[in-house]
Amino acid sequence: MAINTTVPIVFEPRLTSNSKLVLEKRYLRRNEIGEISENPDDMFRRVAKAVASIECKYDRQADVEAVIDDFYRLMASLEFLPNSPTLLNAGTGHGQLAGTMVLPIQDTLESVFDTVKYAALVHKGGSGIGFNFSSIRPRSDSVGDRQGVAFGPLGLLDILSRATLNIRQGGIRRGCNSAMLRVDHPDIMEFIQAKQDPSTFANFFTCIGLTDDFMERVKTEENYPLVHPVSGRTVGLLNAGFVLKKIADLSWKTGDPGVIFLDRVNRDNPTPQHGDLDHVSGCGEQPLLPNEFCHLGSINLSRMLFIDGDRAEIDFDKLGKVVRSAIRFLDNCIDLTRYPSPVMERATLRTRKVGLGIMGFADLLLQMRIPYDSTKALDVARRVMKYINREAHETSRELALERGLYPGYNDTGEPMRNATCTTIAPTGTISLIAGCTSGIEPAFAMAFIRNAFHGEHHLLDINPHFKDAFEQAGIFSCQLVQRLVHNNDLPLMPEVSEDLKGVFINAHTVSPEWHVRMQAAFQEHTDSAVSKTVNLPQHASQQDVLDILHLAYRLGLKGITVYRDCSRSNQPFCNGSVGDELVSGYFNSLRRIDHA
Repeated sequence: MAINTTVPIVFEPRLTSNSKLVLEKRYLRRNEIGEISENPDDMFRRVAKAVASIECKYDRQADVEAVIDDFYRLMASLEFLPNSPTLLNAGTGHGQLAGTMVLPIQDTLESVFDTVKYAALVHKGGSGIGFNFSSIRPRSDSVGDRQGVAFGPLGLLDILSRATLNIRQGGIRRGCNSAMLRVDHPDIMEFIQAKQDPSTFANFFTCIGLTDDFMERVKTEENYPLVHPVSGRTVGLLNAGFVLKKIADLSWKTGDPGVIFLDRVNRDNPTPQHGDLDHVSGCGEQPLLPNEFCHLGSINLSRMLFIDGDRAEIDFDKLGKVVRSAIRFLDNCIDLTRYPSPVMERATLRTRKVGLGIMGFADLLLQMRIPYDSTKALDVARRVMKYINREAHETSRELALERGLYPGYNDTGEPMRNATCTTIAPTGTISLIAGCTSGIEPAFAMAFIRNAFHGEHHLLDINPHFKDAFEQAGIFSCQLVQRLVHNNDLPLMPEVSEDLKGVFINAHTVSPEWHVRMQAAFQEHTDSAVSKTVNLPQHASQQDVLDILHLAYRLGLKGITVYRDCSRSNQPFCNGSVGDELVSGYFNSLRRIDHA
């Protein structure tokens, strides 16, 4: 790997106060008495050194110091960040670096409790987990020759939820899990309503696996068969239209369940010879085979621009360099990870799937003065992701020549090092570290209060590009920000020009159709799936949610999640009076800086 550097690079990471708090609370190493023993620069150097050490496995003459500097620069410049387990564990002796995986469950008591054990080990290492409960026999089904009674998918969900509730991922946060059930399972109606009380199964997100056959029957309001997962017999009928409406109603009420379009997922299966992709990762971004881990990382698009006065253009040369280094970084992580079991290691190394995605897309648009809900924004999305996907595949092909094809390759498709290269993850925490908007989401708001660490901290979040633009317009003030924090009503402010109102829009003023169309634009050029939430205002209707599900299917999405504002009491973002003191303190600090 040719890198034009021989002198170690030193950055001072440009972290916001919120970023620093997140790192101190969750990521920086501590000594035996709990004192922080590294700073952010130390963390990035620790991770870079550990991940670059894999170079010697493939080339004894590798310039490891140059690779360390390259990986360090990627992270310390906040141009790219790997998933949280890598930041937590690389170089510490706790070697699980992947962000997500899936665990299989068979319909036996032994399998269920093996899954519980491995779920605990995976969470301990920091990864999220996806489960598919579709092979579990229905509740109250007879079991064995002693006339035992099956606990069914919902009983299994209860077991796993209780077992993992107090195991914190990597020791820092509650485990992230998703539980999926096929729509033709006999217990589907019970499962759809599993989280009618949002406090139930709080460490699980639920989703329904929908098939093309089901969606076609929805159009004609036909019945469809419920199939016993063990015997294969048809055991009942349900009306497809009724079931989809029930999914929409519950999603409107609580945010659960989401949906996965299983046939769409498998049309893009890169290794069909190894089985169907009927397992999806904890946040829905990564369809995986049983026991596979996937190592994720995201490019901060807000830093991929040429800025020339008022003009901002995408710097594709810079973006290409970041993509190439990031794919190499993620491929190294696969080898560096210590897997909880040999089965998991073999499954992961067989396909060597990585998931390079993006964050800061909304910031990119804000700097380019392009409205999120516009055809121009969709064009930018397609152009950027097509370029990233192409460069990622090219890098994987080069790594295949240098290091070998992924072992599960069978002379079909591209000869690559990694069966998948691109994924768009939600990036909730790493985007906060990077100081940018999450994933491909529009900005939640231009100024809002973030509930962090289970309500322990309230953080003021002001979009920096909003601040710059409104300062240039001479209308950035304490009163304006306080009004936004209370009401998020920028479109109603007479002092704001129509041009600014059109560009600086938030997640709730973007119509549902544009949310879905943006996800579809990115899905066109993404190997795996796209994790995105259609954030709806509180006044949205159940019909709005149903329309979103239909549009998501028509546009070829692999899955969709909807969240209506205030449908949960503990949502991570909020607006309201709690921010008055934070906003005043922020502006007082600006005045102190000006007078310094």
